[in-house]
Amino acid sequence: MQKVITLKDLCLVTKTAPMAADIHGGRAKCLQRLIRLDMPVPTTVAISFDAVRAIAAGQGADIPQILRHFEETPLLSVRPSSMDPDWGGPGAMLNIGLNDAKHAELCQSLGEDVATRLYMRHIQSFAVEVARLDPEEFYLPDHPSQDALKAMLATYESEMDAEFPQDAGEQLSEVLRSMARAWEGTTARLLRQAKGAPADAGLGLVVQEMALALGAGVSGSGVVQFVDGTTGCKQVIGRFVPQAAPTASLRDSKNAEFLSRDKRGPSLEEQAPEAYQKLIEYGELVRTRLREEMEIKFVVRDGALSILDGIRLPRSSRAAVRIAVDLAETGVIAKEEAVMRVKPAALSELLHRQVDSSAKRDFLVRGIAASPGAASGRLVFSGSEAQASAARGEACVLVRRETTPEDIRGMHASAAVVTLRGGVTSHAAVIGRGIGLPCIVGAADLDVDERKRCIKVPDGRSFSAGDMVTVDGTTGQLLAGETAMLEAALDDGFQTLLSWADEVRDIGIRANADTPADAQTARNFAAEGIGLCRTEHMFFDGDRIDLMREMIFAETSEGRAAVLERLLPLQRSDFTELFRIMQGQPVCIRLFDPPLHEFLPVGKAGMRELAELLDVPLAQVTARVDDLSEYNPMLGMRGVRLGITVPEIYEMQARAIFEATVAINAEAEAVVPEIMIPLVSAMREVELVQSRVDSVAAAVHAETGVEFDYRLGVMVETPRAALRAADIAEHAAFLSFGTNDLTQMTYGLSRDDAGKFMSDYVNQHVYAEDPFHTLDLEGVGELLQLGAERGRQGRPDVTLSICGEHGGDTNAIAFCRAQKFDYVSCSPFRVPVARLSAAQLAIEDKKDPR
Repeated sequence: MQKVITLKDLCLVTKTAPMAADIHGGRAKCLQRLIRLDMPVPTTVAISFDAVRAIAAGQGADIPQILRHFEETPLLSVRPSSMDPDWGGPGAMLNIGLNDAKHAELCQSLGEDVATRLYMRHIQSFAVEVARLDPEEFYLPDHPSQDALKAMLATYESEMDAEFPQDAGEQLSEVLRSMARAWEGTTARLLRQAKGAPADAGLGLVVQEMALALGAGVSGSGVVQFVDGTTGCKQVIGRFVPQAAPTASLRDSKNAEFLSRDKRGPSLEEQAPEAYQKLIEYGELVRTRLREEMEIKFVVRDGALSILDGIRLPRSSRAAVRIAVDLAETGVIAKEEAVMRVKPAALSELLHRQVDSSAKRDFLVRGIAASPGAASGRLVFSGSEAQASAARGEACVLVRRETTPEDIRGMHASAAVVTLRGGVTSHAAVIGRGIGLPCIVGAADLDVDERKRCIKVPDGRSFSAGDMVTVDGTTGQLLAGETAMLEAALDDGFQTLLSWADEVRDIGIRANADTPADAQTARNFAAEGIGLCRTEHMFFDGDRIDLMREMIFAETSEGRAAVLERLLPLQRSDFTELFRIMQGQPVCIRLFDPPLHEFLPVGKAGMRELAELLDVPLAQVTARVDDLSEYNPMLGMRGVRLGITVPEIYEMQARAIFEATVAINAEAEAVVPEIMIPLVSAMREVELVQSRVDSVAAAVHAETGVEFDYRLGVMVETPRAALRAADIAEHAAFLSFGTNDLTQMTYGLSRDDAGKFMSDYVNQHVYAEDPFHTLDLEGVGELLQLGAERGRQGRPDVTLSICGEHGGDTNAIAFCRAQKFDYVSCSPFRVPVARLSAAQLAIEDKKDPR
């Protein structure tokens, strides 16, 4: 049954008209607000979402009810009015109602050339946009004439088998039908869904009396902004085009003039000072009364000003922060509202360099956007090449099939990283986010020939080592050449906004930091401590990996202890520096986790080098590598299992932690280190490690005579640990859920291989989202909830947190707040995002305490 279009669906926009953005669209509602501020807005009729849907379905619009609000022979415009202007919509149609009679009338008032050009442009727009005729047939000549006009009308009649409509109502009816159908088309639906609009998003239309920008005096169209949309700084920006219709291309017009006085050319302020002053007043009025920075479209005719439209100022992430803070600091909005106005993703953009949105992109291949930011550099294919490039002072992009812990030094030396394999929690992705390195993973369409040191992209082009490329880790695009960038922007507005966020959030935010550099970044971003320090990453720096390899080849416990004795001062120095940087804030140190085979070379060349280093036969090295290999190393001899079977490693690390604690306590505020046991699945594992750690603590106390405290806890990353959390918590001061491995084990899904098919799973709705990117609140979340409840049963005061890559995700933070977790921990560069997300969740809860 077709909907009947009623008078409510065709609403004259007045101060008191019953209108709403979710019925008539944002543009219509904004026009009503401008009218309420007594601005000179031309007569406007708003058509509701429901009416537009009915028109698209074939029902005719009630044209007489619309036209009754305008003069007898009107000139009208129609513009789209959706809920969100970012969702797009059909283009505006102008000068509806222009016909032979109106053309003759305009010839008298405006002159034949101007009137004829106006009429021909209208015929062209109507033929192409409404009648869907071939644009080539309706070319607009440089010098319109009566003969050219007659020829264009004849072409229309020939193509349509009907004369160009002379009735304003008929023109308007066809325009409304065309725009309504365009919105409901499949292509339009897909485009707006890609921008985040719901599939059934409605479109309103506004029919407005044309304010002609043509006249004898100062006349023209313009657009004005009162704040720079890129920087957020106060500035009158815009253009005024004399004797020009109001179009979207005003800024690009060759005839455009300045608004404010400018040495470079004429301005509206000089030619029509009263109209200019009114614009300035209107800008301040909308800012204070509508509590927003707006972009205003206007027309001046013979010096008189008309306001056609007002929209929320399009803005960059940098400008969004500055505008929100400025509105709050000047009392226009509250601090909490300023916090709510900035999207967390906007902060992520500010923390990193980004590809300039206006820059030309030479696209090569797309992968998974694993770590945001952008960088350009010359292609390299190994960690050693990256280090050599950095030593020469040359930026480089490291391309690998997949990275391993052995590549960490190369990653630190690179400007960006690209891998063919992996997902959002693969090694490259985690390290990239941790150190703020732009990273693309899972670029499976990229063909890498490591022997020839070149890549081949899908369009057939090849790039060799040394060629310049750009990595856009925000979008997952690899680009050819060096692309224009926008620098990171951590200004006072950024810091102010986050300080307001900290005033209202109710959950702690820590950082995952593995090195002193990571810890300093965490401090700079105001993290409330370190929630996860992965100590194994420290063993890949410098000569440490050689010591680790020597320890692996030791035959006895004494031999291993002797090698670890040489690592002890290096570990102690690491922890001392971490404690010093964090200045008394908590530091949670995860004991050694990865399987030992990760420290051994893979290729023959590397094995020969190791044999030479250790002065042993190559066969012995090969045999040891084979002995340590596992079918599934992520489920094998790693974490606490290694700590129990090779206890010397954990004993050395515990000693290093306690000796660093003693050293720092002598020079600064006392620290209470948190020692975390990884991959626990049974209470007895905790008991065994606890007894060894306690004995080391007693020994250090006896040797130094210094009292110190520490906390021992567990990283819950196996389903069994979550289920047995009550037993485990009896021996653990804290339970920190490692959601990366917990997701992997819950799903029985390799996080490094999932990228090969995850997009198909998400597209076919097997999973709502990639569970390694967005925390699975149903499955993994239930384990978290059970683990938290049972952990509190075993120890009511147990500290609860998550420290996986989900820690900075808004949904995960919301879940942790609901479960009364104490804090979340995430990569240092996600700390500001997490602080803002947590604050917004707390503010929303205040509004709706349910």
